[in-house]
Amino acid sequence: MFRPEGGNVVTDEQVRRLRQKRMEGKTQAAAAAAAGMSERTGRKWEQGRLPSQAKPPRTWRTRRDPFAGVWASEIEPLLTRDEGGVLESTFLFERLLERHPGQFAAGQVRTLQRRVREWRALQGPPREVYFAQVHPPGREAQIDFTHASDLGVTIAGEPLEHLLFELVLSCSGWRFAQVAFGETFEALVGGLQGALWALGGVPEVVRSDNLSAATHELRQSGGRALTQRFQAVLDHYGLRSTRISPGASHENGVVEQAHERLKSRLAQTLVVRGSRDFPTLEAYQAFVDEVVAGLNRRRAEAFEAERSYLRPLPPAPVPAYSTYRVEVRRWSTIRVGHRSYSVPSRLIGHEVEARLHADVVEVFFAGRRVETMPRLRGDREHRIDYRHVIWSLVRKPGAFARYRYREELFPSETFRRAYDALRSWRGERADVEYVRVLHLAASTLEATVERALGELLAAGEPFDYAAVRERAAPERPAIPELPAPRQPDFGVYDDLLTTGLGR
Repeated sequence: MFRPEGGNVVTDEQVRRLRQKRMEGKTQAAAAAAAGMSERTGRKWEQGRLPSQAKPPRTWRTRRDPFAGVWASEIEPLLTRDEGGVLESTFLFERLLERHPGQFAAGQVRTLQRRVREWRALQGPPREVYFAQVHPPGREAQIDFTHASDLGVTIAGEPLEHLLFELVLSCSGWRFAQVAFGETFEALVGGLQGALWALGGVPEVVRSDNLSAATHELRQSGGRALTQRFQAVLDHYGLRSTRISPGASHENGVVEQAHERLKSRLAQTLVVRGSRDFPTLEAYQAFVDEVVAGLNRRRAEAFEAERSYLRPLPPAPVPAYSTYRVEVRRWSTIRVGHRSYSVPSRLIGHEVEARLHADVVEVFFAGRRVETMPRLRGDREHRIDYRHVIWSLVRKPGAFARYRYREELFPSETFRRAYDALRSWRGERADVEYVRVLHLAASTLEATVERALGELLAAGEPFDYAAVRERAAPERPAIPELPAPRQPDFGVYDDLLTTGLGR
């Protein structure tokens, strides 16, 4: 507002209305009347700044500075020393409350925040400048993993600890996302190739941070360089690699911002869906694909303009798995990727080929796939399938008590509870009884044996292997043997016919 000398207050809204009316062709007097001011005042405000802009800035304080006594002596020296700008106003205020009890009120923290912000703007150290980049079409794609477990997704009721691999074209913003379970070489190559083939072309450069799946540390310089395996993948597609500086995630800003937008859209769509549970992992990936497709539709025009700049794909992708040639040890296990997996015992002593994918491990012998198992993730170092070892263990059940991987021989919580119950009733004999139960599960159906164990545990009565077998796989009753019937004498029938004809 502005109060002209000897006149009434003139507001910005009045002046805007005055000027609008003049633009509509109204006379000076009519426009001033419509704006609620005199013709003389209207003539003064027809051009120039608004009243709020014409008001001289205030250079004095309207109330006493509560920090006047401590600013120069306590606060400013700390701000001057803080070259990194890590000190927060709330921390400084808490320090003042401790050093000067009763002198400051809680509501004055906002005043201190304004003063600190103003001091840093006028006298503080220079701040880091970010430089907006121009992204030519078809030149660059950025890739990265982001943690997505906080979305709260479950698969058939089980929490899904997972990541999302994402590739984003820096120019058009087109994106691709794929569920992953670790920043492994296989997940990286699978995601990169999945993105390129979905894209239908290849950009010039792929930009990433210093992923351990793609780079290794240089002993001499302490820096990082691409691994030979990942360089071979890039060479296959004719891609160049650029990497950000360590700890400078903003240098990969396109994909970092894309992570935030994608997870925000996924979280909102999950709310609308009404459930965060999916029947299978494939169903969840299809859900992610649908959300990504929706985001890409908003970039369709820009993507079509960029598509023509992409280079053609090679004839075929490279294998997205790592191959190991390993010998099956006498424990019926193999070591793949620094972790142990059991395989059928008939393979002991033979060399097999193990293919480590992003989510599974495949085992081949003599060119035939003989086993497929989930890839171990997180802290798990071994995976033992009781079906691979039970045939030997049932012949020497005494080995169960001190078996290194004994905890792997409990297929479910029900089997574990059954063993604990057997221990309380049978003592050391429980090992023999439980191994036989496990052998029964391998020989018949695990689900049937588990159901029988659950029923026996619910009854609360002591049981043994025989009781489990009786309930889970009762013996079929013997079929009685009947004597073979005598060969009929057809002569009697012939006599009957003859006698009948004679009459």
